[in-house]
Amino acid sequence: MNRIATLTLAVSPLILAAGAVPAADLELTSRTLRQGAPIGPEHYWNNFGCSGGNVTADLAWRNAPPETKSYEVTFYDKDAPTGSGFWHWVVYDIPATTTSLPGGANGGVLPTGAVEGNTDLGKPGFLGPCPPAGRRHDYVYTVYALKVDRLPVERTFGPALVGFFLWQNTLAKATLDVIAGPRP
Repeated sequence: MNRIATLTLAVSPLILAAGAVPAADLELTSRTLRQGAPIGPEHYWNNFGCSGGNVTADLAWRNAPPETKSYEVTFYDKDAPTGSGFWHWVVYDIPATTTSLPGGANGGVLPTGAVEGNTDLGKPGFLGPCPPAGRRHDYVYTVYALKVDRLPVERTFGPALVGFFLWQNTLAKATLDVIAGPRP
């Protein structure tokens, strides 16, 4: 191969890449929560010594990949003293036309077709944060853009098994990290 052809083959991908407009990353926002900030007392669970309203935050997302067919939203305690954290909320099969959840008591109103999966308590629903007295815990809301309309899971599956299928079908994800505690 001559030098000009070799140089053309080497430089062409760089020229094409320079003209490409990168896709925006999936973003997750909330009007009631701020990245890295404390979560309000209305969101706390009303059990295990906590006295909150068990209200989910409003969530909105944008910039999903065009091939997104559904979403999953989770709320997870990274610091729960279990050795593997604690799943407080798992909602999957959220239609691709949905780009927000309004929040509300006990998970709020979910879009038609969405499934509230089991938490680490072994039943569906939303469990607000409730770290041990005097301790701070880091929590994360995550939205996942998925390449399937429905996850191939049964409603009896726990969050770890739902997560297995989630990871196989994720196109993109975005997080919103919040903190809870210490509480008296």
